[in-house]
Amino acid sequence: MSRVRKLLSVPDTNNRVAAALLILRVVFGFAMANHGWGKIRNPLHWLDGAPNPPPGILQAAAAVSEFFGGLAIAFGLLSPAAALGIAATLSYAIYTHKMKGDTFAGAKGGGSYELAALHLTAVLTVLVGGPGRYSLDAILFGKRR
Repeated sequence: MSRVRKLLSVPDTNNRVAAALLILRVVFGFAMANHGWGKIRNPLHWLDGAPNPPPGILQAAAAVSEFFGGLAIAFGLLSPAAALGIAATLSYAIYTHKMKGDTFAGAKGGGSYELAALHLTAVLTVLVGGPGRYSLDAILFGKRR
């Protein structure tokens, strides 16, 4: 088995675990794609209004990872690459919240990194556990024991 095929093959799971991964992937993936939709429409400048915006190329990388990575996760296609991109974006989001002094759960509607942390947990679950047997990765690259 080639290295790429082995990397993209899916760990074999039972039907209940596979169904749970499917639900997680679809809900999280489409939520992330929706979250990235506004950004992908203006990928180089969507964060320009922030006090210290990152360079346009990093804004574009975040927009692409959220929108296209979210769709890839939802369909279980190239899941490791999509999950890594989204995890990097969410880690940076948590970092910027922490640098602003935001807490995990913002008091009285203030800023928080709770949602980014929950999204990071979901994408790390897919990264570590794989997309499950009900995914395009499983169809295209097979299952491994």
